[in-house]
Amino acid sequence: MSRCIATDPQTFATRYWGTRPLLSPASALPRDFGDLLSPETVDELIAERGVRAPFIRLAKEGDVLAKDCYLGPAGFGAEMPDQIDSGKVVTQFASGATIVLQGLHRLWPPLIDFARRMVDDLGHPVQANAYITPPTNRGFDPHYDVHDVFVLQVSGQKRWIVHAPVHHHPLPSQPWTQHRGAIAARATEEPVIDTVLSEGDALYLPRGWVHSAQALDTTSIHLTIGVSPLTGVDVARAVVDQFSADEAFRKSLPPSGDPVDRDEIIATVTKVMAEMVDALRDDSAAISAGTADQLVRRHAERTRPVPVPPLATLEAVERADTVTVQWRHGLVAALERAGERVVLRLPDKVMTFPDSCADAVTALHHGQVVDAHSVPGLDHADATVLIRRLLREAVVVPVHG
Repeated sequence: MSRCIATDPQTFATRYWGTRPLLSPASALPRDFGDLLSPETVDELIAERGVRAPFIRLAKEGDVLAKDCYLGPAGFGAEMPDQIDSGKVVTQFASGATIVLQGLHRLWPPLIDFARRMVDDLGHPVQANAYITPPTNRGFDPHYDVHDVFVLQVSGQKRWIVHAPVHHHPLPSQPWTQHRGAIAARATEEPVIDTVLSEGDALYLPRGWVHSAQALDTTSIHLTIGVSPLTGVDVARAVVDQFSADEAFRKSLPPSGDPVDRDEIIATVTKVMAEMVDALRDDSAAISAGTADQLVRRHAERTRPVPVPPLATLEAVERADTVTVQWRHGLVAALERAGERVVLRLPDKVMTFPDSCADAVTALHHGQVVDAHSVPGLDHADATVLIRRLLREAVVVPVHG
């Protein structure tokens, strides 16, 4: 995150995060962003990497272009209808369309690593998109995003105009299209920020801040690092979900004489809410634990651990007696003791081990780097068996270098 902000993380967290924009000039940042993306990278992704929709879309002057404007057949051996036609992309780009490369945190290695580090720093899911806008053009009308963004200017220049929110802290279910009129009116007012981002500059925008951007006299390329933050509403929903395990709250409510009698509905709602409050007070520890487990699962579903190379991993399996391994970074798991077994709960499976493996699995789970000679609590033979199994299940990865 330090590459994106011209202040220390603590100041950012207390003064800017979710509250107000932060403009960070290149002179105050460690370096530019050419290692993450470049014009050559953009050409490679579009022309050579087989990027498919929906990892690409095009927009012009506020309108998203129809897919047939830039997709087409890919020829023998790639008969898939969502392939990029690079010739069509050139034509649309030359006529002023902005190219949006989406989900680059899933496609491009430098951004896969960068997004993973951002997740480590922020504790929230992160995505990476690129916007390539031809000179003097813009892709989108004034709008707001339902996630926080870090704008990283890769090359060229782009003028950004930022206005205060018309709907503070919007949820994903509250897109800017619900407030078109208010946004159009706000865009006529004095902006909070009116600036030109040049190569190496960065801009943080909390969700809800109205913005628009236009390239100047050269092609502009910028990255948008989107952050989907956990909110109080997410916690409340997870808490309410815990009541589904309680038979008392699954029961049907009594028949209503008048289903649109507002006073009767209010009385019913008040009664149920009071019962929920009582349940929270009486069993707060269990409900809090269940809520925490659900939020952990939610985070695991929305983020990815570091990728695992299949061939290299299986080659490491063959060297399990000598290979050095560590926990797969970003892999969420819960470790429990169940009688004489150790239980490892992963997002997609549950693994069990003899109690003798408890120290070894715990050490790996806590980030310790080991080999079969240094695994805690096991001899070399048993440690080799454990490492082999964890490599096959993509729980640990080889350490190189």
